Amino acid sequence: MARVMVESDTESVSLVAPDLLSVRRAGTLLHITSLPGLPDNGDLGPEAYHFCDFLVSAGLSVWQVLPLHPTHEDRSPYNALSVHAGDPALISPALLVDAGWLDQSDVDDMIAGRCDRQAVLQRAGDAFHARADVQARQHYEAFINANRGWLDNYALYMALRQANGRLPWHMWPLEERDRQPKVLSNARQRLAAEIRQYVFEQFMFEQQWQALKGYANTRGVKLFGDMPIFVAHDSAEVWAHRDCFELDAQGRMEVVTGVPPDYFSATGQRWGNPHYRWEVLRKQDYDWWVARMETALAHFDLVRIDHFRGFESCLEIPADTEDAQQGHWVSVPGAELFATLTRRLGTLPVVAEDLGLITDEVEALRTDCGFPGMKVMQFGFSGEPENPHLLHMHTRDSVVYTGTHDNDTTVGWFENLEPAVQTRVLSYLGHPVDPMPWPLIRWALASPACLAILPFQDLLMLGSDSRMNLPGTAEGNWRWRFSRDQIPPTRAADVRSLVELYGRVADQS
Repeated sequence: MARVMVESDTESVSLVAPDLLSVRRAGTLLHITSLPGLPDNGDLGPEAYHFCDFLVSAGLSVWQVLPLHPTHEDRSPYNALSVHAGDPALISPALLVDAGWLDQSDVDDMIAGRCDRQAVLQRAGDAFHARADVQARQHYEAFINANRGWLDNYALYMALRQANGRLPWHMWPLEERDRQPKVLSNARQRLAAEIRQYVFEQFMFEQQWQALKGYANTRGVKLFGDMPIFVAHDSAEVWAHRDCFELDAQGRMEVVTGVPPDYFSATGQRWGNPHYRWEVLRKQDYDWWVARMETALAHFDLVRIDHFRGFESCLEIPADTEDAQQGHWVSVPGAELFATLTRRLGTLPVVAEDLGLITDEVEALRTDCGFPGMKVMQFGFSGEPENPHLLHMHTRDSVVYTGTHDNDTTVGWFENLEPAVQTRVLSYLGHPVDPMPWPLIRWALASPACLAILPFQDLLMLGSDSRMNLPGTAEGNWRWRFSRDQIPPTRAADVRSLVELYGRVADQS
């Protein structure tokens, strides 16, 4: 496998592409919340294991999910309350029954609408602390000790946020906002019960996630996770590490993140996250990023870094503007960061999300790091034969998608194209007989790219009403779910035949 050298100000570090992409693979993109199950959202329970079995039957050896972190009210996993914590909404009550921390009647209450998932988790926490045996308590304490670097701040932040009516931390009383030691010490005593519950939830999430990952890995399925480059302003890590972010003395943002006008928006996208103080991170030997990457590597076999171009330069937008048109680019020491991460953590199994406005400098950074990039088939039909997303332009060091979580489903995408563009698509695909999305699925699998990812909506032939996210909109996103009766009886066999045809059935022994 080829090795490349990344130059930093002080050192050269050898980076190696992820071993699991040394063979051709295929997988699907489906977030945990989209699984069937209890009324509110999918979780890490039995349906996740059924889905893993489906992947094995279909010859798919990679399961890609969105970020797993606790969300704000908008439910966006890209705007999380923590970059380390797992989302308690993904904890399976059914598995808590199996573990002995809930009764089936508790789950029945939730199904009937007599209580919500949070109330059920509280019951489980009370039961655990009342009757856990010595071994369970040892595992609990070991989890706390291993994760204290982020867990203490997270649990206290969540307890204070709840006590302050879920206001963002920069609107809390000054002493809590500014983390005055005596005030925080008092808060830990005053909110001890709430803090204990938040810790318990993280313990349960970690147990359930690692059990699912172990099951998947044993069956030959790799877990592919997502790491947003930026973090939410209202998050445990920004509150606890204000010096690492571009904030004023009151903790407010003067500049925010985003992207310029692009495929998704004529005025650009104003994401509203704080920018990093890279000079502070550098002086700390990038400890903050090392800890974040350690968490990701503990959860996933492969990690996609969202908005990779932001590690070469990122758009600074004045915080008082409504869109991204007044933003300007500022340089970022990405090469030095990834060299440091590799020096301290070893080989990074990373895929770079290199979509949007990609310069030669961004491409050089990705190539020097040895990270595969992304190709999205839906982006290929702008009319230029050198469009990098067209099949004949693909390279092996890439991951090909029919579409991503930000795209329409392939059926919806094709139906909404202008007739002339539909004709262009069909001409490029060889005037296929099969209906969409199968022609695009076939070409994605035929690509020389090392990994082909097919959104599960495409495998179910679903339309625009099954879209996961529409960038630039705040309502109605992140809620799509499927039901088992939407999977045709022969679908796994149909998919496997295509995966085999294009040489993407990896060893699943």
